Amino acid sequence: MGGLGDQITDARTAGTPGQPVEVPLAGAELFVDPTGAAVDQVTSWVAAGRTGDADRLRRISEQPTAVWVTSSTTAVRADVDAVLTRADAAGGMPVLVAYHIPDRDCGSFSGGGASDGDDYRAWVREFAAGIAGRPVTVIVEPDAVAHSLDSCGADSADERLALLTDAVAVLKQTGSAQVYLDAGHARWVADLPKLADALRRAGIGQADGFVLNVSNFIGTQENVGYGRRLSDELDGRTRFVVDTSRNGAGPVDGATVDGGPSWCNPPGRSLGESPTTTTGLDRVDALLWIKRPGESDGDCRPGEPPAGQWWPEYALQLVDQAE
Repeated sequence: MGGLGDQITDARTAGTPGQPVEVPLAGAELFVDPTGAAVDQVTSWVAAGRTGDADRLRRISEQPTAVWVTSSTTAVRADVDAVLTRADAAGGMPVLVAYHIPDRDCGSFSGGGASDGDDYRAWVREFAAGIAGRPVTVIVEPDAVAHSLDSCGADSADERLALLTDAVAVLKQTGSAQVYLDAGHARWVADLPKLADALRRAGIGQADGFVLNVSNFIGTQENVGYGRRLSDELDGRTRFVVDTSRNGAGPVDGATVDGGPSWCNPPGRSLGESPTTTTGLDRVDALLWIKRPGESDGDCRPGEPPAGQWWPEYALQLVDQAE
């Protein structure tokens, strides 16, 4: 396969044998994972004769999407290695989401994570060991910085931001990881100087940039404008990426819909722009599908699956709204 695979081969041939190679995200070919719930669902529906539904779902299964890494400290190295091994075989830049900070999601629908700071520092080092010098893009801890500024995370903000600084540094020391630190979304933190300060304390100076709109529905144009203002607040050069996986119809107005939070599995949403690393947008390295379309945001209403669980009916809704 051409593209990034050739770039990696050429760089490794030209460099010192055994040394890690850093391949920027912008302009890279993205890895399409041949495994996963959407791929399995397509196979299952074809076997069952549901070829129409299978064809609709291929709009998700054939796109490059991020792989969320939430494994335990003992398992994370092998899990990272497994994804990067698949990417080596298929070609393309893999995108991983490191999601294991203590008190993850402030104990809400996606709660969990490391037991304490020591466990998290060990986890990050095992994650980095799984990279083993191979090119990868890592999205660091969705919501963690923004939560450090609200009521749920303010008491532990110093420790959390220090853990994030350590994580960014360890991942960059691999020499082959492009690292983007999560910065929430365009409608979360209105005080940009305050958010910029938190990002500095979380290690943005060592990262390749920040990321916006992970698992949210806010339109690309709004996020890009917000991201440029945040970049200006930092230094005017900091780059960023945007999650467009489900933002084609924008967010739901209001705080709730059908008795649940408006950010959680809202009806009537749509797939957004396809993933690309050639955006033509100032300071925007990529539009990515970071949240896997069709995975639940949480059991926010009766009958909805837990966070991260595959939900084929919702996946088809996202596809159909994108028609």
